[in-house]
This record gives sequence, C-alpha cells and structure tokens, in this order.
Amino acid sequence: MTHSITPPQALTATSVAPQLDRYDIAILGVLQRDARISNADLAAAIGLSAAPTWRRVRRLEELGVITGYRAEIDRRKIGLGVLAFVRVDCERDNAEAMRALEAAIRELPEVIACHYISGAGTFELQVLVTDLDAYSRWTMDTLFKLPNVKDLHTSFSLGEIKASAALPLGHLLASAELPK
Repeated sequence: MTHSITPPQALTATSVAPQLDRYDIAILGVLQRDARISNADLAAAIGLSAAPTWRRVRRLEELGVITGYRAEIDRRKIGLGVLAFVRVDCERDNAEAMRALEAAIRELPEVIACHYISGAGTFELQVLVTDLDAYSRWTMDTLFKLPNVKDLHTSFSLGEIKASAALPLGHLLASAELPK
C-alpha cells in the first residue's frame, strides 16, 4: 500500500531546500522508522505537543519533503526470491529513443528502481522476480524488446547485508535552525 502526497509545489533538484529545525528533523527520523505512529506518540517522541507536531508534519508534506507513506513488504514472503541488478546499454545520442526507453522502463512493475548512470552502461535497474527462470523469461520477452536496448549485464544479489529506504539525516543537524 502506497499513499502519495501531491504537494502544490514539489521540490526539484534545483530548488532551494526548506529550512528545517531540529523538531522537523526529529519528525523525519521518527516517521522513517514508523510511519504508522500516532500524532500523540510522535509528539511525545520529539518533545512537542500534538497540535504543533501535526502542523509541522503537514508543512513537511506541503513542501514536498515528505512525499508519501508506504508499507514495507518482505519480498521473499510474497515469492520474489531473485533481486537482479541490470545494467542496460543503449545509444545515448538519440534523445527520442532514450525518452521512449525511459517511459517503457517506468511501466515495468518488476523494475523497482532505475538510475541513469555514468560510466559503462546507460541505466542501472533493480529488478525483482520469483526465480531465475522467471528472470530469463522476463529478459527475453520484455527487456530485450524495449526500444533502444543494445545489451544487458546482470548481477544477482547473493545475500542482503542492508536494505533500507530510510535516508540519512545527520547532515541536516549541522545546518538546522533553532525552533521559533
């Protein structure tokens, strides 16, 4: 289950980051660990009363700092036993073909992350499938048929050391404003 928030003005990579104080940073830290926490428990955890805590959460949502809430699912318990890292090589000098490939990749549910990368390759995909046979079929039936794909290089996860969607927040503390 994913709940996305559509802020009126989402932050972009080139926009100025909002000023966050230690309470905002604390809210982000707590919500990354437990997005289902009640507002009263969140307020107690950060040392504020409930009303200003709720206003701060709403502000963080409106600024686009908090972009949504989701359930974390154990992929193995729902039969997705194979995590593959796939480097996709394609022609970079054809803008139209690149946009078509990007759009096609966005539509593939098996691709849980895609990054435009430097160095060898063009894209790095994280792909989840049930087993190696399913990956082989998916590659032949889907991935190789996408526009502008020249070659694939796949590595498989042999074991997860760390998997977290939580972002590091320590760098924010040094520049945090004091609460008003």
